[in-house]
Amino acid sequence: MKRQWIAVGVTIIVVSLTAFGAAAQDPGPQGAGAEEVTRSHVPHSYNPIKWVKKGPNTASEPLDAKGDQDKKLTSKLQAQGLLPANTNLSDTCSAIRSLDECVAALHAGHNLALDFNCLKSNLTGMHTSTEMSLCKGVTDGKAMSLSQAIHVLKPDADAKGEAKNAEKQAHDDLKGAGA
Repeated sequence: MKRQWIAVGVTIIVVSLTAFGAAAQDPGPQGAGAEEVTRSHVPHSYNPIKWVKKGPNTASEPLDAKGDQDKKLTSKLQAQGLLPANTNLSDTCSAIRSLDECVAALHAGHNLALDFNCLKSNLTGMHTSTEMSLCKGVTDGKAMSLSQAIHVLKPDADAKGEAKNAEKQAHDDLKGAGA
């Protein structure tokens, strides 16, 4: 009786291993178009963040993507006296992350009579010796917010209020230019 149970057990194990082993080693589709079939079932990325489609954020898109709007905004800022006549917005703000931050820095510099190059170097954290020789205040080379940069360059000013005012002016300019 013991030998029968052993024989039955071995038979069950052999049958189950061959059945499950064959299913696990499925060769998949073959022939013409097989490569496309296998690609369609495999996800491109296992990172769920990459599954979400992001639309452009008009306020923080890079400056290069704004051809006509850049020209409109440049002429508007030149008319307000924020940009010199022979410069454009792309060249002036090339180091700054976003368009809204750049225009706000232009407004803050104009409102408080601050050097824009000093503001730009504090906002980006990139300093050159020629820029820093004219700037007041000591910075550690890290990027700052607009209010922090205003406070460093003009400690007696209401930095938060002036930054908020400059950001509002920038928002209005961007809205008016269609950016």
